[in-house]
Amino acid sequence: MLEIEIKNIKFKNPVFLASGIMGSTGKSLIRIAKNGAGAVTTKSIGYYPNKGHKNPTIVELGDSILNAIGLSNPGIEEYEEELKKAKPILEKMNTKIIGSIYGKDEEEFIKVAKVMEKYVDIIELNISCPHAKGYGATIGQNPELTYNVCRAVKKSVSVPVFAKLTPNVTDIIEIAESAYNAKIDGFVAINTVRGMKIDIKAKKPILYNKFGGLSGRAIKPIGVKIVYDLYENFNLPIIGVGGIFNGEDAIEYFLAGASAVQVGTAVMKDYNIFKKICEEIKKYLIEEDLKLKEIIGMAH
Repeated sequence: MLEIEIKNIKFKNPVFLASGIMGSTGKSLIRIAKNGAGAVTTKSIGYYPNKGHKNPTIVELGDSILNAIGLSNPGIEEYEEELKKAKPILEKMNTKIIGSIYGKDEEEFIKVAKVMEKYVDIIELNISCPHAKGYGATIGQNPELTYNVCRAVKKSVSVPVFAKLTPNVTDIIEIAESAYNAKIDGFVAINTVRGMKIDIKAKKPILYNKFGGLSGRAIKPIGVKIVYDLYENFNLPIIGVGGIFNGEDAIEYFLAGASAVQVGTAVMKDYNIFKKICEEIKKYLIEEDLKLKEIIGMAH
């Protein structure tokens, strides 16, 4: 009932793990797969190892999180070993892999993509991290840079390439159009929203980086609106992400135009969230006498 096909890839269900949560090791990806995810997304991996920002890097805000981890990762050479061990196990479980990558320029993106494509079903371009200096949002907020990176990676690999978009722009359609013109295969929307938390006793920002990216329940309406706008303007599959905690949240994204969803912040509270969301989606489809593919974009 929940099988979905995106770019000729068949997923057992449309509820995926988002990048940044439980994606640092092969074992963590396998653990999430065992808990029912239709696909798992790696942490964003760069060409070189990156320590990220100093602590504190995370502030909990109820059902939302403000983080400024700063794209910490072991680099693609070391992470490749994690994927080598995890891929055969994930294949047996019929769980697909999405490889999230980043770089400072086209050359770095290409280098990481060429290694990553040997192990993943889709490459996700993180051109939109809001708290990593010299990377991320610098590219995803600039139409020309977005086009150049998306086009360079798309020409370099054979697996589908999706661009993860930032909401921290004046006109996201302009950015999306640049990625679309670069012949990407789909969008992931959205990345985190820039924010800050100030300690009123210390009288200064809590995060070492001062500001970070807000994820969780607070950003869901922003994500739904952007997915809706992307569906209106482009004939490409969309993976919706941002504030999904239950089946109803996922269904909102489907109705807005998403073909699948990614769950991040909610995983920190419940590793079994994937099974729960899938069961709630099934219940809805039975009650409404609809198929999953029928509700994609139905709100339009």
